[in-house]
Amino acid sequence: MKIIIAAGGTAGHINPGLAIAQHIKSKHPDAEIMFVGRKEGMEYGLVTKAGYPFCHMEVTGFQRRLTLNNIKRNFITVKNLLFASTKAKKIINDFKPDLVIGTGGYVSGPIVLQAAKMGIKTAIHEQNAFAGVTNKLLSKNVDTVFVATEKAAQYMAFPEKCIVCGNPVREEIQAADMAQSRKELAVEGKTVVLSFGGSLGARKLNNAMKVLAVHNKDRKDIVHYHVVGRYDEGEFVAFLEENNIPQSENLQVFEYLYDIPKYMAAADILITRCGALTIAEIGCMGKASILIPSPNVAENHQYHNGKVLADMGAAVLIEEKDLTDEAIISAFDSMYSNTTKTKQMAQLARGAYEADCLDIIYKNLDL
Repeated sequence: MKIIIAAGGTAGHINPGLAIAQHIKSKHPDAEIMFVGRKEGMEYGLVTKAGYPFCHMEVTGFQRRLTLNNIKRNFITVKNLLFASTKAKKIINDFKPDLVIGTGGYVSGPIVLQAAKMGIKTAIHEQNAFAGVTNKLLSKNVDTVFVATEKAAQYMAFPEKCIVCGNPVREEIQAADMAQSRKELAVEGKTVVLSFGGSLGARKLNNAMKVLAVHNKDRKDIVHYHVVGRYDEGEFVAFLEENNIPQSENLQVFEYLYDIPKYMAAADILITRCGALTIAEIGCMGKASILIPSPNVAENHQYHNGKVLADMGAAVLIEEKDLTDEAIISAFDSMYSNTTKTKQMAQLARGAYEADCLDIIYKNLDL
């Protein structure tokens, strides 16, 4: 059995693809699975680190804001699109897959569409309540459409094709153990905080973590791991140096964490955005969280993702417009000072997780 998984852009598209691949391999160890994505994108590092073959295909999106640099980028996008179908056909002819799955990102479009035209079995997975443009277009052509929520089905061309399954979570997330992770990180007896704003980073969230770094600098019972993202370019570390806050066992800054499941498992409190996959991982691990939704997404879907946990009492939700220094300090201190409440929030979060997602996907792929 040969399978192509096309995924790109952000970890929110790539990790569901990896989770699906892992689950298929657990059922069919001899299955050959190859990923297609941009070599310059995050997918190359994540996929090759996971040990899967990777085929490079350059597909990018159009920039709406017209600057000289964006005009150049749009020219490259047009050039890539002109050759996309030819490249996709070659990849498919060379690998000869029995199934092609798209989990989002621009690169999934040409590969999945070409496979459908060639009569190869196809499927896509949409992580968000508000479907992305690529998946909305592909839903007309593919055999099966997996969606995280009932709401997402409304945006597809053929809602009757849609199978609601939730969001797939990687085996590393499912298997990560809190006690073992805390032992490996040598943080037993400490309050562990993990904060991150996505693979690229989030300036507003980073700024809020600067506030917490200053606020907590003398609290030696706190261990704070913060992931600044690719676009930070040393700004966070420079702030720490300017404020005489050294990186130490109590505060560590990373651009990206490839072994983030271990750090998530060890954490008592997560501070993060509200991407659909992140919400699923929070539920799977059962973690109390402070959620700061990005306002720069279609239909404000991150806010709605986060509100699910907040309404359950499993998270504190702070919109960016309300993200003052006082708000982040108050939210953090209320959780830090009341461990009983924080543990209750964690238990409530676990109740939001749809544990059978990967089984639903596997069953409906008819492998």
